[in-house]
Amino acid sequence: MSIEPSLMSREIAESGDALARQLAANAEATKRYAALLRERDPRLVATIARGSSDHCALYLKYLFEILLGVPCASIGPSIASLYNARLKLDGSLALAISQSGRSPDIVAMQDAAKSGGAMTLALVNDVSSPLATAADCLLPLHAGPERSVAATKSMIATLVAGAALIAEWREDAALAAAIAGLPGLLSAQTAPPPEALVGRVAAAKSAFILGRGATFAIAAEAALKLKETCAIHAEAFSSAEVLHGPAGIIAPGFLVLAFLPQDEAREGTGETLARLGAMGADIMTVDALEADEPTALAASPADHPLLTPIAMIHRFYFLAEACARRLGRDPDNPPHLRKVTETR
Repeated sequence: MSIEPSLMSREIAESGDALARQLAANAEATKRYAALLRERDPRLVATIARGSSDHCALYLKYLFEILLGVPCASIGPSIASLYNARLKLDGSLALAISQSGRSPDIVAMQDAAKSGGAMTLALVNDVSSPLATAADCLLPLHAGPERSVAATKSMIATLVAGAALIAEWREDAALAAAIAGLPGLLSAQTAPPPEALVGRVAAAKSAFILGRGATFAIAAEAALKLKETCAIHAEAFSSAEVLHGPAGIIAPGFLVLAFLPQDEAREGTGETLARLGAMGADIMTVDALEADEPTALAASPADHPLLTPIAMIHRFYFLAEACARRLGRDPDNPPHLRKVTETR
């Protein structure tokens, strides 16, 4: 008897179409905002987000800093919503990220950033939301309805909307061309994860999820998804930090899942994994490979190393969904969670 696909799996599979829709619909606005940013030349990007959206912000932080040389920092929404602090953000860009655009603290922080002198730009799926309508500039995600509690295609759409803005900001034709290839790449990445890898993750009670640079942001998102969908206690660490204390809890069989960077951070990450493996950790990777391996989940490489993490998290989402099903859990409706979380 066939099993009805979950909303989560269907929404992951829709990611390529959502990206194609977004890139076409946002092309003119992205160019216009990029020209404005080149003119204003902000010396700081302040991000405003929670949950998966904050992981998007962390990914974009690495792109802002590596590709543009502009420092990027996350501002806690409670600075505005609870503490009513006034921030000095003259000449900066405040980037607000939300699927729903309706959480009161995110809206309040965007308003405070604008009052503090920042240019505000929102990446939002719901264009009628308070966050979208109050922003100086809006780049809709065009992800379409997302009904599973676990955000997947909206997360990927946010990563790409931000990367496309950065490509236009720096007038980087090679990066823009690589972004244009992502819809087809993700649409072709449909192979189910191997049952052996699903079983290894499902058997874990706790896990470390590792990355470095842009893949650290993806590791943080993967750890959240394992908590949400599988009730696995997973914590994300930079491969540069995990040996500074966290490795003290490694015991034989402890799962360590690493998103392997495709850039300068790869060698050091490999060295860290070797040390953790010598401590007894069960090492599994997500890597840019042609096919899955016994200890590695393959993700299609993008045409730019800083974009391959997007393909990696897309492939991992299928693994998390399959793991939830293996554990007898409903990936679309995890206990205690709602699609829209409103915090103040």
